[in-house]
Parts: sequence; structure tokens; C-alpha cells
Amino acid sequence: MSISDEFHVYDTTLRDGAQQEGLALSVADKIAIAQHLDDLGVGFIEGGWPGAVPKDTEFFERARTELHLRNATFAAFGATCKPGSAAADDQQVAALRESGAAVVTLVAKSHDAHVERALRTTLDENLRMVIDTVRHLRENGQRVFLDTEHFFDGYRANRAYALEVVRVAAEAGADVVALCDTNGGTLPRELQEIVRDVLESTGARLGIHCHNDAGCAVANSIAAVEAGVTHVQGTINGYGERTGNADLLAIVANLELKRSMELLPPGRLAESFRIAHAIAEVTNVPPSTRQPYVGVSAFAHKAGLHASAIKVDPDLYQHTDPALVGNDMRMLVSEMAGRASVELKGRELGFDLGNDRELVSRVTERVKEMEARGYTFEAADASFELLLTEEVTGRRASFFDVESWRVITESRADGEAVSESTVKLVAAGEREIVTGEGNGPVNALDHALRTAIERAYPVVNKFELVDYKVRILDQGHGTDAVIRVLIETADGEGSWVTVGVGHNIVEASWEALVDGVTYGLLRHKEAAR
Repeated sequence: MSISDEFHVYDTTLRDGAQQEGLALSVADKIAIAQHLDDLGVGFIEGGWPGAVPKDTEFFERARTELHLRNATFAAFGATCKPGSAAADDQQVAALRESGAAVVTLVAKSHDAHVERALRTTLDENLRMVIDTVRHLRENGQRVFLDTEHFFDGYRANRAYALEVVRVAAEAGADVVALCDTNGGTLPRELQEIVRDVLESTGARLGIHCHNDAGCAVANSIAAVEAGVTHVQGTINGYGERTGNADLLAIVANLELKRSMELLPPGRLAESFRIAHAIAEVTNVPPSTRQPYVGVSAFAHKAGLHASAIKVDPDLYQHTDPALVGNDMRMLVSEMAGRASVELKGRELGFDLGNDRELVSRVTERVKEMEARGYTFEAADASFELLLTEEVTGRRASFFDVESWRVITESRADGEAVSESTVKLVAAGEREIVTGEGNGPVNALDHALRTAIERAYPVVNKFELVDYKVRILDQGHGTDAVIRVLIETADGEGSWVTVGVGHNIVEASWEALVDGVTYGLLRHKEAAR
């Protein structure tokens, strides 16, 4: 038996995850995500509900020819036949049968109140529907998993009936019966006790499907595994309705790294960070920066005390090696930084500062002094690298000398406000005077600056301002407050963030813009020569 069948890693991002507010997937999006999931090495990919959702019907049709999975098997999701009808005559069951999916995951009611109030049928008829649909699909050559909706609530209300749904499904031929904490309100100890009771009472192979309404979806999933389930469902990045589903990557990482279970093909766990963020690019819903294992801050250290310990041994302040999930340790430089923080951050950026205590002290004090004035370097690595380069080399990185700049905003007769900027500078020995227009003063300055230096440094045509954030630091001063501006610039290969601070928002923006372009030219040293 393969690893994937001894223990199922079952992904439902394309179906249950897609129910998240603000998340809308096209068929092309679903195809792209499915390829990433297969690259990760999950055992099963729930593609959607063919027959009920036209987009999902199209997905299964296209997936047959456009995707050639190496690791995963597609599962089609759907419901049991309707009350009073035979599975063989049910149109939605027929869509599942004709989907081409090797596995069908049926959802069935296991809570007596839901059977009587939502389905408006009898408890016995619900059991018949489960048995008939499972047997019908099995007779037609498909493997069947059964999701018991609202199982834990149903168990509390009517234990005997909830257990009977599991028992008849397994006897009818369901390979796995997944217990669903649909409302997400069960806590780990109770869930584990219920899972053990279901195993002992039914002998069925069990799975677990948890939602995160009480913040326990991952913990509940692991508790269920420790109780004996061998099939775990979840979504990438915890996508899902309300507060989301169990984060599948956190579950798998915990079980592989903390319980020594082999769930993914060799080497695939190390793709977790890349795939989590690749899927986020498709969904346009980024993972939380503080998401376990794959968040960009998951292994970020800020306090000087932490840095001192990490310098001796990184494991002293990390629960696991970030490389095991494809992530990396990051040092955040801030007013809390000590010498060790600066030294480690310098090493991360390619500077060996270990033998120059005076330099490290000087950088540390400068960082603290600038952060006291409103700068932030934990959010602006590029600005810190420019600062560090200046301290190490004794000169500020510079590819052009600015003589002056100005910007005006004009309100025109049609009601549109347009900004115009003029930048005077010297680049590669040539004096440039350039005027730029934009839909705001920062946009106009950005255009003028890059136009002024593009003859000397054509690579700036690749640069693009992709994000702009403003924060008022001392609100009590009103319009005279200190302003912090963060600008993110990209070049098609990556992005970087720079910071500017001042009482004038345009002046602070200009500082961040200049640093952003300067850092970009440092990234492309050969092209900038």
C-alpha cells in the first residue's frame, strides 16, 4: 500500500476553500492551483461539485486533458440522492458518475435535526439515501468517501443516530467516513474522545474535516489523527468560509516534523512556502504574514535578546528549521535591535561584520536614533541595506545627484486634478531636466525621476511602484504631524521596500522613491555601470 493510501492528505481548497468571502476562482485559476497541489504531493484534490456548479463541471472536463497528475487523485464532491428517489435516477448523482473523477466525496446529514428540518425527511430515509448512493457509485467503479456534515453537533444531540450514519456508510462500501466539525466549535479533548468512541463503535476507517471558528481547526485535526483517523482534510492557507478551514500545510508540517509521519513524497514538504505563496498569487488572497510555517514572519526575530541567542544557536528561539518547509529565518532590525541583531542581519545581506565591533555599534546606534525619529527598518529591508552599505563603505550608494525637484497639483475645468513634477539631476555626467505628469504628486515624481535617469540606466524601465503606504506617527500634531511613507518597488524578479520620514508627505515620499530606485540599481549593478 502506498503512503497516500495508508494516510490520506486530502485538499479541498478548490471547493470548500473557494467559499471564502472575497475569493473567486475561474476555471483557469482552479487548473493552476490543482497543478501546485499536485506538485506539493497531496493524495487527493477535491475539484468541486460537478452538476451543481457549471464552473466545476467545466473544470473536470478540462482537467482530463490539461492536467496530468503525478501524485494526486481528483475527487468530485456532491450530495447523496434526494429523498424519495433512487441514486440511479438522480441527475446530480449522474453528474458525479460522469465527472471522470476516480473518487467521489459525498456529503450526508448525520445530525438528526438537520435531517428532519433541512432535508425534511425521516431519519430512516436519510440512511437509505446514504446506502443507495454509496452502493450505486461503487457499482459504477468509483471509490467513495463520505463527509458526515455537522457530525460532532449531531453526536452530542443523538449519539446513536450519528454512529448509525457512519456504520451504514462503511457497510455500503465507503472507503472513508470523514467526521466534519462543520460549525467549528468543538474543542480538541472532546473531539478526540468522540473520535475514539466512533472508531470503537463502528470499526469504520475515519477521516477528519475541521473548520476554524473556535481557532482549533489544526489542533482538532491533529487530535483526531492521534485518536486514530487516517484521512485528514484541509485547505491551503486555511482558506474557507467564515474563519476558514484547517490549514493543511500546518497539519502536514506538524505531523511530519513533530510526529515523524511520512505524508508527502520525499522533499515535497520543503516546497510548502513556495506553493503557499504561489497559490496566494492565483487567489489574490495572501497568507497571513504570521501564518505558522509558511508566513513571512514565521521565523522572523526582532528583539536583541533573541538575536544574541540565535547567534549562538538558531534552534534556541526556533521550534524547527525553517528550511524544512522552504522558509527562512529573518532578522528584523528595529529600535529593539542589539549588536547581534545587526550582525546577523548584515550576514543575511552579505556583510561580514563579526570582526568590527565599532562598526556594529555605530550601525546599532544609528538604527535606534533613526527609528526614534519615525523610521522603520523591519518593514524596509532595502533602506537598511542602503544604510549598512553606507556605514561599511563610508559613502552613500549613489547613481545620480539631485539638484532640485518640485511638484504642483492643478485642478482643471473638467474637475480632474493632475500633478506635474520637475526633476533636475545629473546622471552619468549628463544634466537632465525632466517634467512628469501623474494622477498624484508621488506618481508624477516617480515618472519624472525614472525618465530623468533612463538614458544613463535603461534598467529603470523595469522598475514599477507597486505599493504605497502612509502612516501619521504623532496624530496629536494634526497636519504638522510626522509622516512615514513605505514604498514597494518591483522589477519583475522581486520587490523591495524603502522608507521615508518627514513633516511633509511629498518630501517623505521623495526620500522613499529615491532610495527605491537606488536600491534597484544596486540590484542590477552590471546594467547600471
